[in-house]
Amino acid sequence: MATPHNSANKKDIAKTVLMVGDPIRAKKIAEKYLQDLKEVNNVRGMNTFTGKYHGKRITIMPHGMGCPSVGIYTYELFKFYGVERIVRFGTIGALKAETKVGTIIIAEKSYTKTNYFDFYIKNGASYLSANPELVEKAKRVFEKSNLNVQEGTIYCSDTFYTDEDQVALGKKLNLLGVEMESAGLYINANMFNKQALTICSVSDNLASGEALDAKDRENSFYQAIEYVFKVALEK
Repeated sequence: MATPHNSANKKDIAKTVLMVGDPIRAKKIAEKYLQDLKEVNNVRGMNTFTGKYHGKRITIMPHGMGCPSVGIYTYELFKFYGVERIVRFGTIGALKAETKVGTIIIAEKSYTKTNYFDFYIKNGASYLSANPELVEKAKRVFEKSNLNVQEGTIYCSDTFYTDEDQVALGKKLNLLGVEMESAGLYINANMFNKQALTICSVSDNLASGEALDAKDRENSFYQAIEYVFKVALEK
């Protein structure tokens, strides 16, 4: 069943979807890691691929930037394509000075004031939860890595250019970092009673000023991607 934003047939989308923000990154991941690869959608340049990772079927799809964008794609995946689980892997700006770039953050909860949230639930700022089973699985999987890992609550903002007030809010509420999509994903997953989790790699630190350049950011991202696949696919 096609939608205005996804031309794939329902059977072409796997029950488990790995999402990243950038369409180019989605294509690179699919071509590098999937077997029996098939492009199933390219509406608006959101190139989407389904294949097998170590024999297990998965779809890789980009979601763009911000809650409205990720909200459209995840809403359609859950409601019209029968997707049961979405794991989103992105980048995040750390809000605590001691958090090193390259750290992996498992977003157990997302705090948000997004207008996207207000459209669906008229309660203003609030906390949204990831699927508890996926959170626990992510903790177990990443324990086996040599990466720095944190889990907790992140801040989902509608703006990319974070100001001092947002950094202060993060400190006050003990938030680990700030990104722009987790709340949109969690809202839809909770609405449809599906599984969702956001995992992020720290690309910069808004408190200390530390930041990775483009090459190191890409390398850091790919150091964690195989663990993300395990979170998405292993029982």
